[in-house]
Amino acid sequence: MKQIETIFWDETIPGIQLIDQTGLPGNYRMVRCTTVNRLITAIKRLEVRGAPALGVAGAFGVALAARRPREKDFERYVKVLNAEAARIREARPTAVNLSWGVDRVLDCIHDSISVRDVRARTLDEAQLVAREDAETCHRLGEAGAALLPERCTVLTHCNAGALACREWGTALGVIRSAVTMGKEVKVIACETRPLLQGARLTAWELARDGIDVTVITDSSAAYLMRQGKIDFTIVGADRITRDVVFNKIGTYMHATCAKSHSIPFYVAAPISTFDPDHTEIDITVEERGRDEIAYSGRTMNIPDGVPVINYAFDATPLDDISGIITEKGVLRIPLDWDAVRKHSRKNR
Repeated sequence: MKQIETIFWDETIPGIQLIDQTGLPGNYRMVRCTTVNRLITAIKRLEVRGAPALGVAGAFGVALAARRPREKDFERYVKVLNAEAARIREARPTAVNLSWGVDRVLDCIHDSISVRDVRARTLDEAQLVAREDAETCHRLGEAGAALLPERCTVLTHCNAGALACREWGTALGVIRSAVTMGKEVKVIACETRPLLQGARLTAWELARDGIDVTVITDSSAAYLMRQGKIDFTIVGADRITRDVVFNKIGTYMHATCAKSHSIPFYVAAPISTFDPDHTEIDITVEERGRDEIAYSGRTMNIPDGVPVINYAFDATPLDDISGIITEKGVLRIPLDWDAVRKHSRKNR
């Protein structure tokens, strides 16, 4: 399979290089982020997206911020760095990995005594976050692949592949690992309105790897389940609280339909996506702009003056899922939150 490296540090810039996912599948291009402002724009515009990839972006963002201030006073330098990190952290509110990546890198500089030390440590830690993300996805993929039958058709929603991570992917990492093991896996990718991450990104990734993939409209999934054409459902996650899984809008609908048709419904996510300190009510669900729904390119879909509701994510109760595939193995419901906390501490 062809390697996809979604985001990485390029010392020749110096700064961050990432795949601009807004142009796919027709236009493959790399974006250079040499300032925090450009990185925040990339995050908000969804040039980089997906919980694990946002964690890596947050980590590299702190390393980038550490390069920028020209303050000679060390205390002032750290204050400016923390302010820049806060701006990165707040770029998207729902996915927990972004703030996790920022905070993990900031935590490594507490006993630093010089600007040079901070710059070296933040970059080293960010590179470690990126390497660990790749390793995590491969371990997660192997754990999940064991769940799939030798021949099966898997439904997935949005994009939880290499483009949503450093490489390999979470939900698509499971599929890639299963195919590598020799299993015959066909994929049905929901188009994922309104930005079509399933049609544009998931289909692009899988077709690139020679994996059988068919795109459907989001509203077709329940009918295909009823026809017996779907054997398994795997999605990613942007945050897992004590009571729900936050993921791309539409996930809850698929989980409810899968449960009604007795189809396994699994979430694939690294331990860093777990948020054991909060519940659904504590989390702000991002709402995006009207134009994402009101227009297709320059074509108007909705009359002027008609409002829209455009949530980026929804929340699926844990009781509606079969289990969570992680790098530590498959976690069953109800979750052992003491064990999750233990793994989370080790992951920080």
